[in-house]
Amino acid sequence: MTSIRYFWRHPLAEQVRAEGREQGREQGRLQGRREIIPKILEWRGVPVPDSVHERVTACTDLDQLAAWARCALNATDAGELFADE
Repeated sequence: MTSIRYFWRHPLAEQVRAEGREQGREQGRLQGRREIIPKILEWRGVPVPDSVHERVTACTDLDQLAAWARCALNATDAGELFADE
């Protein structure tokens, strides 16, 4: 009797699924950080202009988003997020 190898059990399929899961996790981390930065500022009573919101939303660098989130904890103006650049 010949064994049937189904594609979803094939090592290549497993690799593709693993890569897709990691890409999804990365996108989730990016989205979470993009969303939290303006919220931190809003919770602290700091107005967030559209230009700041757009710049944060467009960022794809997790380290940069983390730096902006740390800065948002003490910022008195949303523009201070970008002062180090």
